[in-house]
Amino acid sequence: MAADTPGECRNWVIYEVYVRNHGPNGTFADVEADLPRIRSMGADAVWFLPIHPIGVEGRKGTLGCPYSISDYRGVNPEYGTRADFGRLIERAHALGLKVMLDVVFNHTSRDSALVREHQDFFHLDGRGRPKFTVPEWTDVIDLNHPNPDLSATLIECLREWLRFGVDGFRCDVASLVPIEFWLEARRAVAEVKPKVIWLAESVHAAFVNLRRSLGLTGLSDCELHSTFDMTYDYDLWPVQQAAMAGKIPAGRYLEMLRFQESVLPDGAVKLRFTENHDQARTMNILPDLRRAKAWTAFAAFNKGAFLIYGGQESCAEHTPSLFEKDTVTWGDYALQSFLTRLAILKKDPALTAGRFVLLGDEPAVQAVWDRPGCGLYGVFNVNDGEGGRVPVQLPDGAYQDVLNDEEVLVSSGRIEMRESAAVLRFADSVSFKSIHGLLMDYSHPLD
Repeated sequence: MAADTPGECRNWVIYEVYVRNHGPNGTFADVEADLPRIRSMGADAVWFLPIHPIGVEGRKGTLGCPYSISDYRGVNPEYGTRADFGRLIERAHALGLKVMLDVVFNHTSRDSALVREHQDFFHLDGRGRPKFTVPEWTDVIDLNHPNPDLSATLIECLREWLRFGVDGFRCDVASLVPIEFWLEARRAVAEVKPKVIWLAESVHAAFVNLRRSLGLTGLSDCELHSTFDMTYDYDLWPVQQAAMAGKIPAGRYLEMLRFQESVLPDGAVKLRFTENHDQARTMNILPDLRRAKAWTAFAAFNKGAFLIYGGQESCAEHTPSLFEKDTVTWGDYALQSFLTRLAILKKDPALTAGRFVLLGDEPAVQAVWDRPGCGLYGVFNVNDGEGGRVPVQLPDGAYQDVLNDEEVLVSSGRIEMRESAAVLRFADSVSFKSIHGLLMDYSHPLD
């Protein structure tokens, strides 16, 4: 694992930054100035969307997409200089933050340095011209793996950025690149830095199936976990979104969480989130702040690492454009203290060394992190923002809610939900009953 221990990796908090739209000037200096605040929220690592120069040919929008890279070794002058990025990394390290760089090894811009020098590195059409394999990605052309010379070139780029000070990589559409490349890359970069963070943007299951039907690479999450420390949660994302929007019961999502854990390798780490740069903001899907907080709290309480997308702490409703200058409106950081509490929660001994159990979904989602003498009981009112009395599986008595340090009483097996979420600390041994109907039990012979 890239982390010191598997438990640490599982409980990381990653903060996502898009330099162009993070600060007023869209520069490395803006982000550097904001690093102390990001660290104070409890972030362990900062993940930067690609910071490289952007192609001009076929450019989308005025400024182009950061995922249309023209030079893997360069820095986008729009953001500052290479030295500016180096100072940012040094400042992050001084604050105790890791720095993750977004790498895009499925495609380049149509006018990249690689296509000028090595046209044979790319998928070619019938006329020998580089092409793209995803119809809507018209500003890029696709690299054609496997190719030993291509692999050596890309891996050396990774090694250079590690020497520069980067601590890890978020690998764009990792499912579209052969697993043999990722295995080779991991072995090679370990020679430069033994502990490197590897996060895969695994893709939707439907996209995996489509790629395979076209005779192209489409890796499942299980395959990616053979080399990556963490993968995206996109295998369940359509179900999660439908549950968040109230289109299906929350129990459907919990059922899929149980299924996900049963099919992934033991100890596999998922990155949980309710929004990122490619998805609608939580406050756009759920304009009801109470329900938005409940779903966000459950994402953090859930098993896995937790992602905060820059602007989420300000209740941002608008997802910034990838193609234009579209600065986040920060306002008064209305959710910062709440997200900070959730980040602190990720390091609680119950979450780092306990056993996670889903307990129920009606009238509120409930789950527990249980370990001898130390446990946390979560209640998340994702279904009804108004709250009310909710039955729980805790003995009557007084409990501390670690999300706000208030005392919560369990009376006649129920609590009064004053907020959208509550996480109650308990010390005594409690026998919990897992949710019914999840993963049908076929352990008994059928008649």
